Amino acid sequence: MTATRIEADWLHDESLQTILSVLGRDGEEARIVGGAVRNHLLGEPIGDVDIATTCLPEETVRRAEAAGLKTVPSGIEHGTVIIVAAHHGFEATTLREDVETDGRRAKVRFGRDWEADARRRDFTVNALYCEADGTIVDLIGGLDDIPSKTIRFIGEPEERIREDYLRILRFFRFFAWYGAGRPDSHGLLACARLKDGLDGLSMERVWTEMRRLLAAPDPSRAILWMRQTGVLSRVLPESEKWGTDALPGLIATEKAFGWPGDPMLRLASMIPHRAAEAKAVATRWKMANADRDRLTEWAAAPEARPDLSEGAFAKLLYRSKAEAVSDRVRLALALARSKADANPSWLETVAGYARLARFSENWKKPAFPLAGADLKAAGMKPGPEMGRVLRDLEDRWVESGFRLDRQTLLDAVGDAAKSG
Repeated sequence: MTATRIEADWLHDESLQTILSVLGRDGEEARIVGGAVRNHLLGEPIGDVDIATTCLPEETVRRAEAAGLKTVPSGIEHGTVIIVAAHHGFEATTLREDVETDGRRAKVRFGRDWEADARRRDFTVNALYCEADGTIVDLIGGLDDIPSKTIRFIGEPEERIREDYLRILRFFRFFAWYGAGRPDSHGLLACARLKDGLDGLSMERVWTEMRRLLAAPDPSRAILWMRQTGVLSRVLPESEKWGTDALPGLIATEKAFGWPGDPMLRLASMIPHRAAEAKAVATRWKMANADRDRLTEWAAAPEARPDLSEGAFAKLLYRSKAEAVSDRVRLALALARSKADANPSWLETVAGYARLARFSENWKKPAFPLAGADLKAAGMKPGPEMGRVLRDLEDRWVESGFRLDRQTLLDAVGDAAKSG
């Protein structure tokens, strides 16, 4: 075991210190574990702060509530209790050991052995503990992997993967977020050998991991290694003949234009712009409705030429799914910028798509000023003819550049009613 001590403002959070004190007295122990420790050592932002304790779940609840804290037994059967203090939740989990695994989930038993708890975790940098005073406790050599940003399986990689095949995707996800250089060769080889095991996973879990991976600041290196090991083709066969060459250009364009990293747009860059493939991905991964609709609407969206006038582009945005058209423009801009690096003749195309991208960012869909009730008030009878007139008036309004006002349109309704 190695130990070092850190200083950090987040360690002095009163709620955190209270929980560590409550769970760590009278013969029990409690330490911060996982992401908060890892991120602090890597100089990354701190998110949730999780706690590991020797207290059994029921004892965790009893102690927390005796101290006046609210508890939520969200995963108590797995040893996890959420302790709410000052409107913030802290996950407190009893030390565990794996008893049985089947490649998808593990049966665990609670314990008091910190090293056994560390060894059941996936990667060395995720198995670092921190005492209340800032002392880092390293039981499996994770501190050695921090300076090089090495994502390394704990123990034998193939053995760890067979416990849960999702760890293949987690290997690449953590490399995307925290890794540097070339991925650990033993981990890469194990992922390549055991990639068939991904077929047995819940597709929701696969999509969750892929979405998190694609949300990394720059996931292109991780995606490249996934492709070279055959892992990407296993979970995203639509990318096999299409390739991932567009992804680095998209990420470079995101940085150049200040766009936030967008997992859905990055996914779209890796599959063909065809409805069948988009629907297949969304269905297989059982995406939430919003993600499914965005991907399939992107695949169905019309193309916007880079020389399109802003007026014509506004009409296209209005008559189509605006976000889908915008997604197409952004991907076209990224591709054009990549081509312009080698061929300056593409610069005019880049300028055109950049203009449209900026326009779409600021565009707000205008509201058509008439409704069926207006036509009825003007003397038209409800029915198919009213619907046709309303559509015709909307077309006239759009073609005017959304400039025809309500009274002009109402006058047209009156004329239509008289002629009818």
